[in-house]
Amino acid sequence: MENLAGDRPIITLRGVSKTYRRDTIAVPVLAALDLDVAAGEFLALMGPSGSGKSTILNLVSGIDTPTAGRVVVAGVDLGGLDGAALAAFRARHVGFIFQSYNLIPVLTAFQNVELPLLLTSLDRRQRRQHVLDVLEVVGLNDRSDHFPRQLSGGQEQRVAIARAIVSDPSLLVADEPTGDLDAASAAEILDLIGRLNREFGKTVVMVTHDPRAAERAHRVLHLDKGVLVEAVRREQP
Repeated sequence: MENLAGDRPIITLRGVSKTYRRDTIAVPVLAALDLDVAAGEFLALMGPSGSGKSTILNLVSGIDTPTAGRVVVAGVDLGGLDGAALAAFRARHVGFIFQSYNLIPVLTAFQNVELPLLLTSLDRRQRRQHVLDVLEVVGLNDRSDHFPRQLSGGQEQRVAIARAIVSDPSLLVADEPTGDLDAASAAEILDLIGRLNREFGKTVVMVTHDPRAAERAHRVLHLDKGVLVEAVRREQP
């Protein structure tokens, strides 16, 4: 896996606003937000529900588009991409980690992790090696033939993380990755995400309500009604 650690921004938001419409009512979520995230940084986003945290994740991952402003990720101005180009951008640059794992129950751990590779030019042998490599990284190489129902919540999230990194993305976006886990499993998942950041140089942007999870990040941004109200920066290990 490539190491992208450094101080050059991998994410740049300039004057980004986002407004959703509910019938005839405009609902502003983000207001002229500026943000830089360095390659190899671990950033946590905190704030009350509706403050704009998940919207930022959706914008930097190319799932959503801003109402105004520019979003540049990995040198790509997302505003200039059509739907097909955005899908290709996500496949190359973004790994997604969700609170609910989003594993397919009728597929084994191996098959769930392999899914993103089915859209690539890798042959079967190459795909197999990639999957086995990332299952080893997440500590589940002995569970490759297990179905999600045969795994604990923490193990399911490890499979989901393996799936997120199997294409070697530049950026990991994590939306409440420990929200459904007990304290011990949550700590293990945060250890793993921290390792991916430190050892493999993966940039991580994580939304969380848990202060203990946010403590793992290099920087914590607090949002309130779409506005940055506080920033906490920690020394990187």
